[in-house]
Amino acid sequence: MRKSGPPKGLIAYLVLELLEEKPRYGYEILKEIRDISGGHWEPSYGSVYPILYKFEEKGWAERIEREDEPDRKYFELTEDGAAELEDRRESGAEKAQDFADVILGFFHVYAAFSTDDRFEIPEMDGEWRFDEEFSQWIVEQVVRHHEHYFDTDFERVDETPEEFYERHGIDGGE
Repeated sequence: MRKSGPPKGLIAYLVLELLEEKPRYGYEILKEIRDISGGHWEPSYGSVYPILYKFEEKGWAERIEREDEPDRKYFELTEDGAAELEDRRESGAEKAQDFADVILGFFHVYAAFSTDDRFEIPEMDGEWRFDEEFSQWIVEQVVRHHEHYFDTDFERVDETPEEFYERHGIDGGE
């Protein structure tokens, strides 16, 4: 169970991956992360630029000058940065449950706002609502994204969480 927010180190990992692809500047990284998230998340300047400066201090990235854009601070991944990225890729495999906890946790709160009588959130014209129809739409979007990214038709999973965890040999994260 996660305590809050996205998995720790996610932004730094994404920055390393994006720098491996090509030299980039901070705002370009922010836009790319927004695109990767389907427009649902964009880290702040206050999170990306300190990461770039930290990478520069550690020797994982270096600033480069570009004649075509002399006023922008471009960063390029170094050899040490590529090695750090490899290490983070390996440790990133352990973060899948953190991602699932964030997704499921926020959806549970959404559903609680929709169904639990302790919450009295009014419906407002022209705004999202906490109700069954909007909940169904969220789930539908997740299914559509699954089908798009995995190029397959979605099939329901009949196993209980415990059966699923046991079949995959993982701790249920109680």
